[in-house]
Amino acid sequence: MLGLIAAGQSVGVILMSLPAGVLTERLGPRWPFVFGTALAGALYALAPMAQSPAQLLLAIAAMSCFMPFRFVPLNTLFLQQLASLGQAKAGWYRGTHMLGMFLLGPVLGAYVVSTLGTASSYRLCALAFLITILASPIVLARYSLQSSAPRGSSWHALRAQLRLVLTDRELSRVSLVESSTQATGAFFTFFIPILGVHTAGLNEQQASALITAKGISYICALFFLGPWLEHLGAARGYAVSFALVALGLGTVGSTIQPVWLWCGSLLTGLGLGAVTIATLTRYAQIGQRAGYGKISGVSALVGPLGSLLGGLLGGHAAHWLGLPSVFQLAGAAFLLASAMLALLLRAPARAAAERRVPVEKG
Repeated sequence: MLGLIAAGQSVGVILMSLPAGVLTERLGPRWPFVFGTALAGALYALAPMAQSPAQLLLAIAAMSCFMPFRFVPLNTLFLQQLASLGQAKAGWYRGTHMLGMFLLGPVLGAYVVSTLGTASSYRLCALAFLITILASPIVLARYSLQSSAPRGSSWHALRAQLRLVLTDRELSRVSLVESSTQATGAFFTFFIPILGVHTAGLNEQQASALITAKGISYICALFFLGPWLEHLGAARGYAVSFALVALGLGTVGSTIQPVWLWCGSLLTGLGLGAVTIATLTRYAQIGQRAGYGKISGVSALVGPLGSLLGGLLGGHAAHWLGLPSVFQLAGAAFLLASAMLALLLRAPARAAAERRVPVEKG
């Protein structure tokens, strides 16, 4: 039941991300944000009334349906601003999100629950949603609608968004990278403690700390690697980032030494963070021509979908092949992607060099 409740947080996100993107593209981010925040906050206030785990599961699933109307508008605003901010700051938005979700949230949540109790904690979350509604006009006023032209029905707009994902090759490639990155991160988070306990003899606290190591390096990458990736360029940035992930996963899957598990976790976090920066930059570039709201909805869909698949497919693969082998195979996939990008980069450079070589006359 606990697993179902945890998975229930993703159900509504997967179902409602594209509609939230369509609505944001039509109306701008402010009203979808207010709508989603108000309803999600109301459900948080009512959640303590649940009398059984099944009722709590329904409440969590219902909350998840309105959460995309909160973060898709914020992501839309960020993608639009990123065009002027540049890739050096591309990871800041995701970095602040991760800081709140994985560092500040758990610490404050544990303190509030132990101090006020579970029911009051839910109501405090609802109050926090209200505060963000009051602050939203200041933040979201920076967004400018891209077009005021009349649009078709919402159903046709949603179909067009789905068609865009399937037919736009650049968007499909970037979305595949985003989904694969999130799947890898989810698989790592789910299974690295088990690997640490069973292969390196770590206790539960030490094994769980490997998740923290990966999370800290991931957040550091989001905040500090942007200028370096901007200097490398998109293709080289992806190639180097994939290589870092491959090295991290390969190290984790090939060792029984705790120190190398730590090194592999740190490298994996750095690589995944660097990939995220490059992906957000590409999404912002695509949003300039396709619409920031639409692209934000797509990115909000493929990320959680990748996380869900990473846990499910990774768990089944680990059952048959063993955890170390799955980490090694995932690392090999990223290494192959890095090598293919490197070869693609070398081909134009070699052709340009050949054109510069003077032809000797006989």
